[in-house]
This record gives sequence, C-alpha cells and structure tokens, in this order.
Amino acid sequence: MTSSIQLKKLWWVGPLTVFSAVIGVLIVRAIAMAILPPPYAPGLAMIMIPIVLTVVFCTGAVIVFALVGRFAKNPVRTFIIISVVFLFISFIPDLLVASMGASMPGATWGYAITLMIMHVVAGFITVFMLIKLTAAKVERGERT
Repeated sequence: MTSSIQLKKLWWVGPLTVFSAVIGVLIVRAIAMAILPPPYAPGLAMIMIPIVLTVVFCTGAVIVFALVGRFAKNPVRTFIIISVVFLFISFIPDLLVASMGASMPGATWGYAITLMIMHVVAGFITVFMLIKLTAAKVERGERT
C-alpha cells in the first residue's frame, strides 16, 4: 500500500489549512503577549506581520504539496521530509534576531522562541491537515 493525494480536494482543503494555520499562530501570539514583557518586537507588536507571513508561507506549502502530490511516487513521505527541512530553515532568522537583540527593541530569546513556536504550530497544522484531508490509501498498481 502507498499513499495518493486527491488533488481536487485542495480547492477547499488549501484555504481551510491556511486559515487554520493563521488562527494557530494568532493564538500563540496572544499567549506570548500575555507572558512576555513589553516592548514587543515587530513580529508580536504588529498583528499583520504574522498573518501575512503565515498566509504567504502556508499558501506556498499548499502549492508545494500539490506539486509533490502530482509528481512524487510517495507524496506524503516526500512532503513530510520537505516540510521538516523548511521548518528547520525557518528557525535561522529567529536565531539571528535573538543574537542581535540589542539592535531591535523586544528582540529577546523569548521573542525568538515564540517565533519558532509559531513556525512549529503553523507547520504542524499545515502538514497534518493537508495529509489527513487529501491522502487516500491505494493498493499497488491502482490509481486514483
């Protein structure tokens, strides 16, 4: 048995996934703002930054998922590998911001960790929803 992606479902699963990831990120933001002391770095202080970035990058993930679903022999496994790699790459700017904290008000390790948690939440929601809502098990030799 292997996995196949029902690409036609992406017309509703994609937007639902992006919306869910934005909600998840905003929940993390609200918790962080309740815990971390001001001043807040721009990623927390301005609500549109996490919303726009989540929409852009999760929409990109949906597009990558569609391409992987179309061309990969084992699309679910391939997409998970790609997602994990990009998750770790997404931590690099957060770590850089924390290491240069003195040059940006609010850019502390707490802020960097909050951003990394946002990335994990958005990534988990995106990967989980795309796979669970579009994947279909098929017997070898069968095509959906």
